[in-house]
Amino acid sequence: MKKFKLLITLLGVGIVLLSVLLLPEIPTRGEAPAKIFGEVWQTVNDNFYDSKFNGVDWKALKQKYESQVTKAHSKEEAANIINGMLAELKTSHTRFYTPEEPAYYQVLGIFAPRNPDLQQQLKKIFPQGKIEYSGIGIFTKDINGKTFISGVLDGSPAANAGLLAGDRIISVEGRPFKPVQSFEGKVGQNVKMKIERSLNTQQEITVTPKMLDATTMFLDAMQASTQIIEREGKKIGYVHIWSYAGDQYQEQLESELFYGRLRAADALVLDLRDGWGGAPLSALNIYTAKGPSVTNIRRDGRRWTDIAHWNKPVVMIVNEGSRSAKEILAYGFQQYDIGPVVGTKTAGAVVAGSPFLMSDNSLLYVAVADVYVDGNKRIEGVGITPDVIVPFSPEYTQGADPQKQRAIEVAIAAIKKRMANS
Repeated sequence: MKKFKLLITLLGVGIVLLSVLLLPEIPTRGEAPAKIFGEVWQTVNDNFYDSKFNGVDWKALKQKYESQVTKAHSKEEAANIINGMLAELKTSHTRFYTPEEPAYYQVLGIFAPRNPDLQQQLKKIFPQGKIEYSGIGIFTKDINGKTFISGVLDGSPAANAGLLAGDRIISVEGRPFKPVQSFEGKVGQNVKMKIERSLNTQQEITVTPKMLDATTMFLDAMQASTQIIEREGKKIGYVHIWSYAGDQYQEQLESELFYGRLRAADALVLDLRDGWGGAPLSALNIYTAKGPSVTNIRRDGRRWTDIAHWNKPVVMIVNEGSRSAKEILAYGFQQYDIGPVVGTKTAGAVVAGSPFLMSDNSLLYVAVADVYVDGNKRIEGVGITPDVIVPFSPEYTQGADPQKQRAIEVAIAAIKKRMANS
């Protein structure tokens, strides 16, 4: 088998470079946003992986955007201006986050567990010792000025309340939806959300926010997603890995495959849509490595067999939200004939990023290293095209998931083919 090489590891298992200045919150007008803008510009200037800044004049961009920032009327407006500047680099893993965004907490939750210094520094921001925020566990996408739910974390308050991917969010308690602010101070309370599940048909759903621990929320959702789906007399194992940034996700998957709920499955559907990347390349080993099985027999005749590799069919689902090292896993599935990939083209977001805290505790995520697979293949800006393309847009889908259903069909076909050839 061809050797699978990676020049630098990605989100969650790679470089963590931190420049931390922790000061109290500062105003968002005049000199203050200009100060943060300067910190952002300088941090990118010092750390961006390409000294030529992907072909743009970085110094000229400073002049272009600095005057705009000083006129910003809010932190949100200033952040949008800063992100407008960063977008001109046309590079993934390069974005400015504020505490008004779930991604702010999620990025910190990914990097902090493996960085004791960062853990210590974050105690000034999170004195309770946990990186958490009040939320309901959804991903959203703005389409033509409307906010749609693009993903619902399994087992989350949103899932328990019956919110579905495809729902349009109209308001929360009569006010415009804000991903974090709408649920601040409302943990354990009934919160009314007005949604539109089908065009021009509004309804009200009551959801109960909870504190979401950014270091564990994606593992919790992964565990809640794990299930056996029975179709045509076949058992299809399914798991949604919302984040792969840490060994715990692969350990959980292997535990379910070899000892848990997925052990009796005839095939596996591995859902890598949305969320975050960070997958270790060793994640492919359970599908490609060869090794003996070990059968244990007790005196009463009971037996069980331990297998260290998955030798049954496996199908992967990806979409435009599959990013970073998840894309490398999709590449590996195709390159080494592990199994078919179903869905839509991936994000093309494959460089290595690192977080930097600014002096007002806002967060800058910067691409600090370029990434190639198998020596010379670059996925950044290109993405991975699935073997089976299933278009899917989240508007008013009422929870329907054609990509998942097609993956199940592909898995059943693979089982039947395997049986016919055995």
